[in-house]
Amino acid sequence: MEMHEIIETVRGFDGALVVSPQEGDAFPPLSWGDAYFYHAPDGRMPERTQPYGTIITKDYPDDTSSALSTPGRFRVNIHVGRAQADALCPTEPEPTAVDVFRRHPLYGASGWVCVIDPAERTGAVVLSLLHAAHAAARARTRRREERA
Repeated sequence: MEMHEIIETVRGFDGALVVSPQEGDAFPPLSWGDAYFYHAPDGRMPERTQPYGTIITKDYPDDTSSALSTPGRFRVNIHVGRAQADALCPTEPEPTAVDVFRRHPLYGASGWVCVIDPAERTGAVVLSLLHAAHAAARARTRRREERA
């Protein structure tokens, strides 16, 4: 599965916003080439909301365990909740293993999972989890709007 396939699938979700910083954008250079997934039916990046999923293409200073410095390698990160993370990740594979679910190296305790280079074993599940995470983000947006 290619990164662009995942991004195009998410773009097809109702009210989805995919932010893909590129060189020259107002975003920090470290984020260039990555992708951030939000529920934002107005098309504007939410100011006080975390993305429900991301794709990162490089090691970050505090997150190097996935060896993303290897050319062409990327990692999909998805907020699935603690119970789902427990079900998906009963054991922890090697941090650099591809096409397997593991807890996010920094946010696993908060219900985030990740997959390096999703493919045959995980690709369809990754897309399904992103769809569910999008639906959960949409529900949170609606609750906030009802309170306002």
